[in-house]
Amino acid sequence: MSDVFSMPEGFRLLPGRLSRTEQAGLIDAVVSARQAAPFWRPTMPRTGQPLSVTMTNFGSLGWVTDKEKGYRYEPLHPETGQPWPAMPPLLSELWQELADYPAAPEACLVNWYAPGCRMGMHIDWDEEATDAAVISISLGDKARFRIGGPKRGGKTASMVVSSGDVIVLGGAARRCYHGVDRIYPGTSTLLDDARFPGGGRINLTMRRVRLP
Repeated sequence: MSDVFSMPEGFRLLPGRLSRTEQAGLIDAVVSARQAAPFWRPTMPRTGQPLSVTMTNFGSLGWVTDKEKGYRYEPLHPETGQPWPAMPPLLSELWQELADYPAAPEACLVNWYAPGCRMGMHIDWDEEATDAAVISISLGDKARFRIGGPKRGGKTASMVVSSGDVIVLGGAARRCYHGVDRIYPGTSTLLDDARFPGGGRINLTMRRVRLP
């Protein structure tokens, strides 16, 4: 049996897909959005353990989790009770270009990784439309992204993603475990301390939730 990990079909890494100007525009959109939909720290189902990252969302639906109801999509912010801000046009354009799907994205999860944050290996599987790709956009500090197979604990591969990189998880890759091992502090100046104290990384993850 080979010890070499083979990238799953449907995985694409697009280095430097977004220009610095486009990256800055998306960060401006996040800053504007958090006035109505501030970052909050969700908790794990059953245990109530807080996640290391803080989150908010763009779109008609937002991904949320808490001890009582678990992973799900909701149309309103869990703390303010207000609708999520609209998807920035650039994100909609990226979806049309990269997703190859007959319906628009409904949710864009916004994760703020401060230095020291990580995301354990998981599969995005809370959507009905699991045939639609997941599109992930990195902004700010570099991060080590890890991808595996459809079963937990199998072989994996890791790579460093930089600000402006885009990852597409389509096809078989849509059903594979993936996560973020670490953040490399100070490797980008995109997140200034005035708006993001301590800097870090913003990750935008677009998803189609409901079947068309």
